[in-house]
Amino acid sequence: MARGAQPVIRHWPGALAAALVVALALGTLAAVALRAEGWTALQSADWAAVRFTLLQATLSALFSVGLALPVARALARRQFPGRRALVTLMGAPFILPVIVAVLGLLAVFGRNGLISHILGVFGLPPIHIYGLHGVVLAHVFFNLPLATRLILHGWLSIPGERFRLAASLGFGPRETFRLLELPMLRAVLPGAALVIFLICTTSFAVALALGGGPRATTVELAIYQAFRFEFDLGHAALLGLVQVAICATAAALARGASLPAEMGGGLDRAVQRWDAGATQLKLIDAIATCLAAAFLLTPLGAVVADGLAGITRLPGAVLWAAGRSLAVALAAAALTLALALPLAVFIHNAGRAGSALAETVAYLPVATSPLVIGVGLFIVIFPFADPVSLALPVTALVNAVMSLPFVMRAILPALTEAEAAYGRLADSLGMKGLTRLRIFLLPRLARPLGFATGLAAALSAGDLGVVALFVDPAEATLPLYLYQLMASYRMEEAAGAALVLLALSLGLFVAFDRGGRLGAQA
Repeated sequence: MARGAQPVIRHWPGALAAALVVALALGTLAAVALRAEGWTALQSADWAAVRFTLLQATLSALFSVGLALPVARALARRQFPGRRALVTLMGAPFILPVIVAVLGLLAVFGRNGLISHILGVFGLPPIHIYGLHGVVLAHVFFNLPLATRLILHGWLSIPGERFRLAASLGFGPRETFRLLELPMLRAVLPGAALVIFLICTTSFAVALALGGGPRATTVELAIYQAFRFEFDLGHAALLGLVQVAICATAAALARGASLPAEMGGGLDRAVQRWDAGATQLKLIDAIATCLAAAFLLTPLGAVVADGLAGITRLPGAVLWAAGRSLAVALAAAALTLALALPLAVFIHNAGRAGSALAETVAYLPVATSPLVIGVGLFIVIFPFADPVSLALPVTALVNAVMSLPFVMRAILPALTEAEAAYGRLADSLGMKGLTRLRIFLLPRLARPLGFATGLAAALSAGDLGVVALFVDPAEATLPLYLYQLMASYRMEEAAGAALVLLALSLGLFVAFDRGGRLGAQA
């Protein structure tokens, strides 16, 4: 009998991954700060940006998680034709490039959008999408699918034997929710809300496009202004530190609010629900699913409709740009997994104090400004090499690190649950190292790993961030090429390129998400 839990792999890969994340997240911030010629105190406009950032991120996280609850529950307990396709399509907004999604939202919710035209028929004024409500609307559009999938993974982690036992004891929907589902939600919701809060805290393009003025400026947008208009490295570094402090505080609060579900393991049987047959519950689930699908898919339909009209006008350079985006996305996905797996194992085996520290490290990238990371890398690379020649590899590396928190949120709970349920059995069989990882863990992580890899690849394919700081315009990726078309007012071609980018991002997500789709047995 093994005397204690054995590490899945040695500790040094996880420690090395953590060191690399810290170097990219905080080392680049230090590089910017060291090059600053002077420091100034936060101004009133900076404090206004901090207040707006906290307000919009909190509202966005609450609305995203709150609206995702009924949708995830409906998908967890209902089977219907087209369910897999619907779940995949509902994930498209999160992987959609921001500027493309904003165009879709404006086509539906803008002053000249679909809803405003419908309101005009009844003599009502059009919708004003700019400002706080527009920023929150866009963030909910992006993050509702992510919250739904994260909560859905929690629902699917409840062993089918628990529902069988609940049915044999005569539990109704209320008892099932209180005794089976509520403990799972206490474990899952804080982490899901934290991830969305961090995403919205570092919001840049959404605030730039829909903020509507200085009163709707986020900290990330203030950092951009400090770089772009003033090139005040000291001011940008100070704002970067403020953003890290906000995100670190949120992470600490979410960790304290999270409680273990303590579900135990099962026999991997298909889940059967006996508590969802009432007509009223079926109606509630149908309404929740249809409303979420309409909210998420209508802007996507507008993007597709506009793109089809302009796709025949696309120049051949679009294919080369798409190829470069595909290469960067695949490299970023592979790097993300190479970092996430050893880091997740390191967190699981590090003990309570070490686990808290390592998990904080895993969230550092989303707390740090991508703009700060990009400029910091430029400062570090410039004395040794031409940053332009390393633009695509650097972009893949930064995209991999920026995707790490989402990937960790997907695989870490599944790894912890698998070790809690079957770790002692694996110990008794002498499974260690890569053998334990290959035979025991990877099959049980198939669903979250597929989802996480697809997410990392799709996010990288649609990223317009670091690549804009480094790359030669003639070697642009597809998002940068799309931005160039829009800046040149070639809107029909831009709409066609947006459709190609949507197809590329969604195609990558679908290809890797096979293990994460509903019905996967792992």
